[in-house]
Amino acid sequence: MSHQSRSSLAAKRHPRAPVFAALGDETRLSLVAKLCSGQARSISQLTEGSKLTRQAITKHLRLLERVGIVHSVRTGRESRFEFDPEPIEEMKKYLDFVSQQWDQALSRLKSFVED
Repeated sequence: MSHQSRSSLAAKRHPRAPVFAALGDETRLSLVAKLCSGQARSISQLTEGSKLTRQAITKHLRLLERVGIVHSVRTGRESRFEFDPEPIEEMKKYLDFVSQQWDQALSRLKSFVED
């Protein structure tokens, strides 16, 4: 089974995993932070202040686009990228759920130890 096939299977079983993986890169986190302002930005604008090439930034943006964190809008010859908060909001809900489970487990452990 190819690496890509395994990745696709993992994404189907754990749909949050690709979003976590995409956000696990410092460059992509930086791009998301730049796009969180709500203003669509071109690749040129997103490359400003970076040591990376436009091609490298484009590669990171396409990965963010595949997991739904950003989407692009074509304006003439230029692609402009916009942030989509929905996947991040879903991640927050998931993390809140996991946190609640840990809180409950710790509470049960505390009750057990104190009895």
